[in-house]
Amino acid sequence: MTDNETTWDKLLHIKTSGRDDTNSDNYRYPYEPTPYSVLERLANSGLIGKGDVLLDYGCGKGRVSFFLSYQTKAKTIGIEYDERIYSRAAENRTAARVKADLVSACAEDFEVPSDVNRCYFFNPFSVEILRAVMARIMDSYYAAPREILLFFYYPSDEYMCYLTTVDQLDFYDEIDCRDLFAGNDFRERIMIFRLPPMDM
Repeated sequence: MTDNETTWDKLLHIKTSGRDDTNSDNYRYPYEPTPYSVLERLANSGLIGKGDVLLDYGCGKGRVSFFLSYQTKAKTIGIEYDERIYSRAAENRTAARVKADLVSACAEDFEVPSDVNRCYFFNPFSVEILRAVMARIMDSYYAAPREILLFFYYPSDEYMCYLTTVDQLDFYDEIDCRDLFAGNDFRERIMIFRLPPMDM
């Protein structure tokens, strides 16, 4: 773990490092935390703020939820299906310096609250589950029309192919993170899609 990773975990009073693929399969992928350097770049983008509510899909041990709550003052909700990993997130919630709501549930079954207007994904599950999750997001969007931004870190080709077929989604922007790591990996970016506010 790099100094930056250690520093932020200590500052936030949480333990989020380490990959865990114990319960992963073809549909639900291993837990691997988003690097703090990437989250710093997202927090500094100005796209998440105090009035926003961010839903982190596949929150794992809660790093995204706690960090973005601390840095942006947004309300954050983390959702995690793996009960063992969720228990680690719950431990972090008890110790953390900031608040974050955590939910133990399958993403495809979770009803998206009407105030959620930001969603974060780090390849937590297969594109088949993503389709079901997007249907839930769209249900919430139509029930309570508002602009929603969706952040996809290190997106897979399958994710990108699918997202470009969703009629209501607009490509909004990207946050390039290639300079943060060696190798100039093209996938080191956050792709941002937008559900626009509806005309009333």
